[in-house]
Amino acid sequence: MTRTDDTRAQELGRRIGYVFQSSALALEALTHRSYAVNNNERLEFLGDSVLNLVVAQILFDRHSQLPEGELSRIRAGLVNREALLQISQQLRLGELLRLGEGELKSGGGGRPSILADAVEAVLGAVFRDGGFTAAETVIRSLLAPMMDAIDLTATPKDAKTSLQEWLQARHRSLPRYQLLETRGEAHDQTFRVLCVVDDMALRTEAEGKSRRMAEQLAAQLALQKLPGAG
Repeated sequence: MTRTDDTRAQELGRRIGYVFQSSALALEALTHRSYAVNNNERLEFLGDSVLNLVVAQILFDRHSQLPEGELSRIRAGLVNREALLQISQQLRLGELLRLGEGELKSGGGGRPSILADAVEAVLGAVFRDGGFTAAETVIRSLLAPMMDAIDLTATPKDAKTSLQEWLQARHRSLPRYQLLETRGEAHDQTFRVLCVVDDMALRTEAEGKSRRMAEQLAAQLALQKLPGAG
């Protein structure tokens, strides 16, 4: 392990408030498939499950009056790509990732899908390194602002709906979504989508495991660029 990699692992631990016993696990969580065969995809799979369980447990304990359907809806908003992207940005995770040369040149360190997946991989690494209690502690810390901001009276809106309503209220042109690229085999495809608001010269791109997911992420990025909308 190089000194640079050791520093990278330590910095990850500092940012998430956890001391890794295994620096190798921390590095694996930060390693994209473009960099090495031993990458973070398996940890991502594990972290996704741990995240869902911890969030379900927190919501179950906090909101004893809510039925299953409402709990599922709220959990979906806390574990989706948009939420994971927000966490990755707070952690400045992109600057710690190990990416292949091609991904580095194409801005992979800022790509929403890569960043969101890396958050799940980091959580999977914490679980493998320190067990469920350690993972739960990290997840509770990272999600605390979102948990505290839950509005049980609010009607949920997805990013595409919110963007359209913001534009309509200001008599702006409606967003257009264009599929730019589809990569991968049929069972594991990645979609890259462009969101355009013509009369505001606003353009955002995002990737997702489905076209719908990519469109939602692109809409969310557009909202973040609009005053009072993000």
